[in-house]
Amino acid sequence: MNGFSSGFPWSAFALNLAWAAGASLAVMLATFAVALRIGVHRIVDVAWGAAFAAVAVVTFAASASAGEGDVVRRLVVTVLTAVWGLRLAIHIGRRGRGHGEDPRYEKMLAKAPGSRNAYALRMVYLLQGSLVWLVSLPVQAAQYVPGRPSLINYVAGTALWAVGIGFEAVGDAQLARFRADSANRGKLMDRGLWSWTRHPNYFGDFCVWWGLFLLTCDSAAAAAVSVVSPVVMSLLLTQGSGKRLLEQHMADRPGHAEYRARTSGFFPRPPARE
Repeated sequence: MNGFSSGFPWSAFALNLAWAAGASLAVMLATFAVALRIGVHRIVDVAWGAAFAAVAVVTFAASASAGEGDVVRRLVVTVLTAVWGLRLAIHIGRRGRGHGEDPRYEKMLAKAPGSRNAYALRMVYLLQGSLVWLVSLPVQAAQYVPGRPSLINYVAGTALWAVGIGFEAVGDAQLARFRADSANRGKLMDRGLWSWTRHPNYFGDFCVWWGLFLLTCDSAAAAAVSVVSPVVMSLLLTQGSGKRLLEQHMADRPGHAEYRARTSGFFPRPPARE
């Protein structure tokens, strides 16, 4: 990597942070308005992926307008982020179609002090919008890294992203087929990728964001600014609202203890022999 200053355009990047915050906020406020109209806040999960795509596009336009960054890196990081975000949004939208409120949000809002909608705005929409802004730092910073991307970072970053989105897409498709079969009602999904890791979708997210981070690593400044993103995402996936909460919810399901005993909790590995 180059030295910390390395010509990184701090003033242009600082302005970009404001544009990215505005894009994330706009998506979340629009989603909140729709949620009030239909009476279901679960659609914020659709907005999560869409907000990242919006930030990537806005950041691409801002860096192009400022004349900063390398066009190859800017196009790659924008396309990778948009593909990941829109695939996730479409998947969650299809999965939730025709269902009522998500039990997580119902439980949270049942304890809301005062107005449920005002509480949802603060604790769901604005919080998730802030997380989008923070987690998207590699997407933003990569747009401003000067010079052509090094081959090793380019290949490693895109390859890790590809592994991640592959795990997410294949894992989601396998789970959807499993649930669509009435013979599997009440059973745990323990086949395909789900026999190698109990959370192929969360592992996929982990790979996607570390992959995007690698695209910033030709600049020490950009890497230092954006490393917080994959670290925060990793903690959310393993200790926060991802793996930990889901496993608490699944703990009492018949067969879950046995599934835990033979299947990796996060990083894929062959299932243990029973």
